[in-house]
Amino acid sequence: MTISTERTLAEDTNLSWLVGNARLIDLSGQLLGAHIAHAGLIMFWAGAITISEVTRFVPGIPMYEQGLILLPHLATLGWGVGAGGGVVNTYPYFIIGILHLVASAVLGAGGLFHVFRAPAILYNAGGQAAKFHYEWNDAKQLGLILGHHLIILGLGAFLLVLKATVFGGIYDSNVQNVRLITNPNLNPATIFGYLVGLKDGNWTPLGMASVDNLEDVIGGHIWISFILITGGVWHILVQPFGWVRRILPIESGEEILSYSLLGLALMAWISAAFVAYNTTVFPTEFYGTERLGLADIQFFLGVLAFLGYVWHSWRSSRQVNA
Repeated sequence: MTISTERTLAEDTNLSWLVGNARLIDLSGQLLGAHIAHAGLIMFWAGAITISEVTRFVPGIPMYEQGLILLPHLATLGWGVGAGGGVVNTYPYFIIGILHLVASAVLGAGGLFHVFRAPAILYNAGGQAAKFHYEWNDAKQLGLILGHHLIILGLGAFLLVLKATVFGGIYDSNVQNVRLITNPNLNPATIFGYLVGLKDGNWTPLGMASVDNLEDVIGGHIWISFILITGGVWHILVQPFGWVRRILPIESGEEILSYSLLGLALMAWISAAFVAYNTTVFPTEFYGTERLGLADIQFFLGVLAFLGYVWHSWRSSRQVNA
């Protein structure tokens, strides 16, 4: 088997800090290790900040007035809060923070293993590991990897559904208490209408951010979970059609990175609309009413990701035309 030595992300620059993980572009095992280590850093940040916020939390003062950024999310999920959005127990926050720290240690160890002990190229490992080796121009193999990612994302969305419908419920700002969502709305006309800005038969520029009840929120997550898992299975079994590859080429890591950054930009902008205007998903009890700063952060992160998409998309097209 021929191992690719393409380094499209690293070429044409003498700035080592800009190269980043591009130096690993033809080393599938070490690039996997870098990704796992990155996930470990994210987990460590979440766990450490959560524990820090628990230790300095002051009962009786709204979270947003204390400058807390992670506890409001946990409270929205129904952990440790009671009537009126008051925090009645911070122990769940502590446990969640510890679990994130433990997960970060496991992921960090996995990242170090793939960097220092495992084969630099997964194909050389043999067995099940070899199944996840890839070449940037191998559409079938990239579809296999994409499919597994989509399934994991779908399971993540379904975990929220289970929390809302089975395991204790989530906080509903309309009743100012935690409740089980026993009858999620699965009507496709309603759920998919949000995508084009339709709310109760009327158009709104807020789109999905116009949702004002948890039945629609959880119903939407059920649909998303189903779509992601089904799409994941599809991509594992079926490689991209020729017309899809002509519209969205997948011949290099540069192109795939650009698509990922575009997806991040889209999610950041959708999040900005939710943070700024939606009090069902972001209750005022936890986030307050003055949320322009939070929305601006999401918006400008989206701009940064979009500029990255433009940059890498341009570099990819330049390589194709060279």
